[in-house]
Amino acid sequence: MKVEVYGGYHSPWVQAVLLALHDAGVEHRVRQVPPFAAVRQWGVLMPAVSIDDGPWEIESSHILGKLGWGSISDQDLQAVKAAWQGVLHRPDNPSRFFAAFARAGDNSPSLLTRSMRNFARSFIPLYMFVLINFAKRTMKPVDPEDFAVQYFYWERILESSTGSFIDGETPGIRDLLLFGIVQCHSSIPTPPLQPLQHDDRLPEMRRWIAKMHERFSSYPHLYSGGHFEPYMAQPVPQPSVQRAIFYAGLITMIALFPVTLPLIFVLMRKVPR
Repeated sequence: MKVEVYGGYHSPWVQAVLLALHDAGVEHRVRQVPPFAAVRQWGVLMPAVSIDDGPWEIESSHILGKLGWGSISDQDLQAVKAAWQGVLHRPDNPSRFFAAFARAGDNSPSLLTRSMRNFARSFIPLYMFVLINFAKRTMKPVDPEDFAVQYFYWERILESSTGSFIDGETPGIRDLLLFGIVQCHSSIPTPPLQPLQHDDRLPEMRRWIAKMHERFSSYPHLYSGGHFEPYMAQPVPQPSVQRAIFYAGLITMIALFPVTLPLIFVLMRKVPR
């Protein structure tokens, strides 16, 4: 099987797909700059995955099904998405937001290719920054009084599980999708990370995260490893030169705001509602 994945490591849905590929030992290539065919149809939505040179697909749960991980009920999928509350706080600290993207860059073995991609991919976090802040200003979302509540559904399921994982003795599609959410809250820490770490009402969630850490100890993009026991090594950051190239790209994108801002809104309109 030949798999190509477009997407950033800060996306929970990209993380779910990469976790599945890692666990199954499937060779794959990750690209940080979106393929033109996917951009034309969906903008910069991620993940976009091509299996055996087939057409690009973007729905992570369907992609996981094609990779052999079965299906997930609508109720469970909505519960996974509900556990994503708080993501709009990611750009509250712009310097931390962009620094996180600078550290998680392209890993092409070619220095020239890596440099070009790290320059170009600076558009993606700028797009995300504008998108999230636009959503906050127009939709005016209100934070829940208690971010821990969004995990109660999974706490109850884990209490009744017959194994160490949500889906039993080995991780299943629900484990992968929810663990992708955990990676998202961990990679650029937001308020929902705190109850996962410390709330007395979520002991099963922490035990489950520990089991997932043991299962994925060799996974190279384990952001939760710096926040939960057993602690794991954090993802290796891009070299300082590559981070400088990323920032040069970001400065260029901002300088070209009369061009990049309209492009951002054009791409936003392409995202499926």
